[in-house]
Amino acid sequence: MKNVVAYLRVSTGKQERSGLGLEAQRDYITTAAKQNGWNIVAEFVEAVSGTVNPADRPECSDALGACKEHDAYLVVAKLDRLSRDVEHVAGLMKRVEVKVATMPNADNFALHLFAALAQQEREFIVQRTKDALDALKQRADDGCDESVAKINRRTQALEKGQGVATGREGKATKAAMAKAVTFNASVKPHVEACLYNKCTTLQAVADCLNTKGIRTSRGSIWNPTAVRRLMLALDLPFPKSE
Repeated sequence: MKNVVAYLRVSTGKQERSGLGLEAQRDYITTAAKQNGWNIVAEFVEAVSGTVNPADRPECSDALGACKEHDAYLVVAKLDRLSRDVEHVAGLMKRVEVKVATMPNADNFALHLFAALAQQEREFIVQRTKDALDALKQRADDGCDESVAKINRRTQALEKGQGVATGREGKATKAAMAKAVTFNASVKPHVEACLYNKCTTLQAVADCLNTKGIRTSRGSIWNPTAVRRLMLALDLPFPKSE
């Protein structure tokens, strides 16, 4: 039975506190150990960005030390738990034999190929994200032409008195509605940017808008209720999980 040292990594402290991702990684490693006759002699858990060189991570360094002490493999659930940087992975493989729970029979050559593909995909994702955020920022800077067009159509409808009272009260109502439509349209690109940045709850969107310095039409900070009303008014749903 071959000794192995398990290394688990999450990207944020919040994920570490919630256990999100760690349990799945542990299950992968435990299952692979049973199937391949590995004896897990130690486990190391770390909350750190995958961009940091594994050699510079405290827990990973301790895991490498444990591998040397126990003459063990280093085991991770998936290769990206080590790194998506092919140089980082290659450097680590010079120091210890690496096993990946989701592909336990892969040799160093195969792992190098997977690391190269993962790095390329990461670069594609970074570029796609940058392009999309630049486009959203441009829409925000331009005042979102599409939303402005909607404002004009709604304002024209208001001016014709469609669906509102007449007289002084009607004018006040039309003015308030036009102001609300204008404000919502100005905020829409920022909400879209928050959603694109994987804000998946009302509170997350509120925090995102507050961080940007955006305030409600009344000058207050955003809360989940205000965000819900805004998203309903703009007909903006949360993106579906992949």
